Amino acid sequence: MRFMSTVTLAGVLLLSFLGVARAQEPSSVPRPGKDVTAPKIEKEVKPVYTESAKKERIQGLVGMDVVVLADGSVGDVTVTRSLDKEHGLDDESVKAVKQWRFVPGKKDGKAVPVLVEIEMAFTLK
Repeated sequence: MRFMSTVTLAGVLLLSFLGVARAQEPSSVPRPGKDVTAPKIEKEVKPVYTESAKKERIQGLVGMDVVVLADGSVGDVTVTRSLDKEHGLDDESVKAVKQWRFVPGKKDGKAVPVLVEIEMAFTLK
């Protein structure tokens, strides 16, 4: 975990791959397994813990499905587990993960898009 003043933020890459990519049918995207490697985080950006969320003492997890594209950038992001829409924690999580960079997953030595689950944890100290 990383500490920011009185706030702890953690981005956790879960090795749960669902095989969906931008502008492609889910069935046409390879899934990790025997012949597909998992993407690895190269650059992680922490989300902003909004002042209003801190004031309301909102804590918990934002779950997201994140498409890691073949160039290692982030494509589509969908919030699958909302923590807070009113005070902006869901939006800040999406904004942060869109800035992440990965070593892409590969199939047969070629980079391929992969969908991963990522959780952002918001914890007040």
